Amino acid sequence: MPTHEASFEIDSKTDSYAALRILEQAYDAVREESRSVREGTDDADELLQAFRTLREASKRRTPGRLTITYEQYDDAEFED
Repeated sequence: MPTHEASFEIDSKTDSYAALRILEQAYDAVREESRSVREGTDDADELLQAFRTLREASKRRTPGRLTITYEQYDDAEFED
C-alpha cells in the first residue's frame, strides 16, 4: 500500500494562517462533495466532523505540525 505524506511545520503566525487556509479549503470541499453525493449519511457526518475538529483546532494559532497522509489501497475500487 503506497503512502504519501507531507508535513508542514507551524512556527509563526503566517504558517498558522496557511495551515488554517488549507484546512478550511479541505473542509469546504468535503462538505460540498458530501452534500451532493451522500447527504445525511453517517459516513458523511463523521467525515465532516473530523474536518470540523481539525479546522477549529487550527484557529487557536499555536505552534505545531500539520501532516497530510494519503494511503493508496491496493486493488481497491470505488463503489458507485
